[in-house]
Amino acid sequence: MMTWLAEFWGYADAVVEPATLRDAGKLAQLHGASFHSGWSEEEFADLLSQRNTLIHRLRMGRKIVGFIASRFGADEAEILSVAVASGYRGRGLSRELLLTHLGHLAGRGVAKVFLEVEENNQPARRLYQRAGFAIVGRRERYYRQPDGEQLNALIMRRDLS
Repeated sequence: MMTWLAEFWGYADAVVEPATLRDAGKLAQLHGASFHSGWSEEEFADLLSQRNTLIHRLRMGRKIVGFIASRFGADEAEILSVAVASGYRGRGLSRELLLTHLGHLAGRGVAKVFLEVEENNQPARRLYQRAGFAIVGRRERYYRQPDGEQLNALIMRRDLS
């Protein structure tokens, strides 16, 4: 009963934990709500079954409200996607999710982490810069919007060692 009340009032503790195949549908739903070209449940199931992919979910009570996905090889990793449900943004949850994920990557021997972020996405850029990422490159007109507009991507990197 207390867990339900905590969830209802929004006081449940945030938990970052490994995602499972059973989460594929919810992760696809979150991704679709966060990005105009969301990944399918099948794409998430495929990612979750790969040994070189790490996906963490962010759970509040029993509800999955976010995730982070990355692919790694040798001593490098690339963050593929990060999403937090709109009603849970602005609470510092993305930072907790990102830092926990980076710790797990470091534990797997990853020394360098890369990601791409839309140049105009100021909240994401602030998150990554505060977590120690630096801009190391740029891709012109990399992202295509539904209206056809093309936006630049910034390539960011953080060393874990």
